[in-house]
Amino acid sequence: MSPRRRVDADEKDFFAVSPRPPRRWGLPLIAALAGVLLAAAVGWSTFMLVSHETDRRAELRDAAALDYVRSFMTTYTTLDPFNANAYADRVLAQGTGDFAKMFKEKMNEIVIQVARAEPTEGKVVEAGVQRWNDNGSVDVLVATTTTSKTPDGKQTIESGNRWVATTTQEGQQWKISQLIQVI
Repeated sequence: MSPRRRVDADEKDFFAVSPRPPRRWGLPLIAALAGVLLAAAVGWSTFMLVSHETDRRAELRDAAALDYVRSFMTTYTTLDPFNANAYADRVLAQGTGDFAKMFKEKMNEIVIQVARAEPTEGKVVEAGVQRWNDNGSVDVLVATTTTSKTPDGKQTIESGNRWVATTTQEGQQWKISQLIQVI
């Protein structure tokens, strides 16, 4: 055989320029669209997570304030005339600001009134956050009932009141800074 080969018609010419096949745009377009959708989904998920966490923290703050005010109002409306001094000390320990100042000024009068009163049992019917103030305190609207018996023990007297309690968190502890009876 000779070093020169015969070129068959079927064989490809390696030195001849052949046209390129047309470019396929389908796969890159789908990949780009999938990338944009993925980025949008991650962004939306991040937004939803941050929004959910913000709402959850607000609900936890509301629940903590409501729990404290319910506990305080139960203590405040439950009178024990045999332990009037202990009652006044408990209420004063949970006060701050204007409420503590006013309660301390009238403490002797309050102790005398509690000592003369009949034993009562206070109960919180319902409580709800009215608003959060700019200084971090919260106004809570509270409905309470007070149940007491007549001195002869034959009749039960029940009365209801509404209060607006302003509570402030000092460190890790909530305290009442203002208490107003709503008429």
